[in-house]
Amino acid sequence: MYMKHLDFFKEGIRNIRTTGTITRSSRFLCREMIRPVNFEKAKIIVELGAGDGVITRHILDRMSADAKLISFEVNDKFCEILRNINDPRLVVVEDSAEHISSQLEEHGFDHADYIVSALPFLSLPKELGTDILRKSAAALRPGGVFTQMQYSLLLKHLYESIFDKVTLRFVPLNVPPAFVFICENTTSKS
Repeated sequence: MYMKHLDFFKEGIRNIRTTGTITRSSRFLCREMIRPVNFEKAKIIVELGAGDGVITRHILDRMSADAKLISFEVNDKFCEILRNINDPRLVVVEDSAEHISSQLEEHGFDHADYIVSALPFLSLPKELGTDILRKSAAALRPGGVFTQMQYSLLLKHLYESIFDKVTLRFVPLNVPPAFVFICENTTSKS
């Protein structure tokens, strides 16, 4: 089902730039990440940095039968675990999140209703992180929401430069404690 804790720790250490963590997100953080999602209306949800599927499973548990979850992950070991979830609503994309628009299009969609991200933006090259955030904002439907977990507030200004409205939630019951950024665009940006 999940990667064993020790194996997850080893994979996190080995690929810290792309995993961004050495521990799996707590159930409290997972719940906070998906709290902004209106699962009754959400038809297309995109997950960036799915890891071994801890947040993925929380999303699938709440999604409607006719919704789709497109989960991006670049780590092949994590992708193998994700593919074993065996849910027809889940599409595992072993690709960089910077290709969000082309992957949405390839799967027959022109936008995402919600994007849930655990990407480690602090460890990504600045240009790549900014590019992914801009492309994510552009891939959201009007009124869509982008949620992002972070372990610090260092990039708050970056989210505020791309999204019109950014609110924060703090999740102390996680190792380490985390922040959840809830980002929305009230106007279209190019």
